[in-house]
Amino acid sequence: MKKLLNTLYVTTQGTYLAKEGECVVVRVDKEVKLRVPIHTLGGVVCFGQVSCSPFLMGFAAERGLGFSFLTENGRFLARVQGPVSGNVLLRREQFRRADNLDASAEVARSIITAKIINARRVLQRTLRDHGGKIEGAALEKEIDHLRDCLQRLQQPIDLDWARGIEGEAANGYFGVFNHLILSPEPEFRFTGRSRRPPLDRINCLLSFIYTLLAHDVRSALECVGLDSEVGFLHRDRPGRHGLALDVMEEFRAVVADRLALSLINLGQIKKDDFEMLETGAVKLTDDARKTLLVAYQKRKQDEIMHPFLNERISMGLVFHVQAMLMSRWLRGDLDGYPPFVWK
Repeated sequence: MKKLLNTLYVTTQGTYLAKEGECVVVRVDKEVKLRVPIHTLGGVVCFGQVSCSPFLMGFAAERGLGFSFLTENGRFLARVQGPVSGNVLLRREQFRRADNLDASAEVARSIITAKIINARRVLQRTLRDHGGKIEGAALEKEIDHLRDCLQRLQQPIDLDWARGIEGEAANGYFGVFNHLILSPEPEFRFTGRSRRPPLDRINCLLSFIYTLLAHDVRSALECVGLDSEVGFLHRDRPGRHGLALDVMEEFRAVVADRLALSLINLGQIKKDDFEMLETGAVKLTDDARKTLLVAYQKRKQDEIMHPFLNERISMGLVFHVQAMLMSRWLRGDLDGYPPFVWK
């Protein structure tokens, strides 16, 4: 089994990353703040004004270590990666399946099914643990609605129809999302998704965590030799990593949404941990961003029982497992792609 490696998140503005022997050296104002052996890292994510030595990036590329560059707010800018790993025949089969709308519909239905099951279980667990503090009737109604969506997905429907059910389920889920927030602060009231830019604190938090999740899923897919841009549910669009977005759907509610809710409900993130910009956008403060990154790393270390492998592994390795299962399906080793279902 692949070992779960750390991700180095660099948030301090003006930081310079360099190579020193077998280590990544982190310098701020020419002062060394950290040395990290490169073999312990699974990726490097840089926020804002962070620069890297070309020798470090070349050294990292030889060892399959990727660098991702994001704005301070977490919007993706670019990724530096070495030669693509894996078999070209695997990617050619991926392209053929993606061009086949029936094959795309089959795997898309599996992914959407897992997404809805996981979202439904988040609602069920909240109702079980906090039933006396929340609007239970609204959650129960949405739980029933998501069950109806799941039943309709069991029919042999085409891709557009499946995507329509996915959109309906997402609207219903986010329609009751405010009931999952236990904080009495009116600043944490959620009225709906807003993305570019996020216009309230909850959307800011969700968008930032979704960016981290997308980075990890994309890295896992590319590690096994798949093309992260060619998806099945998310169709081709220049600059969009469709397959990463496909697989990420399985983890949105379980990893990202639950983490955002925990940070708010446990008081780890407070209303003053956000900055309101003149444009109407909302962004996290530096300290809040660091708090979130630490919590995200800890969440990836949590052990879960993988439903297909039937063994306990860390959550951070599940992304890699799903990438492996996707590649095995494409190679013909599996009859279908088994998505991740949270238990």
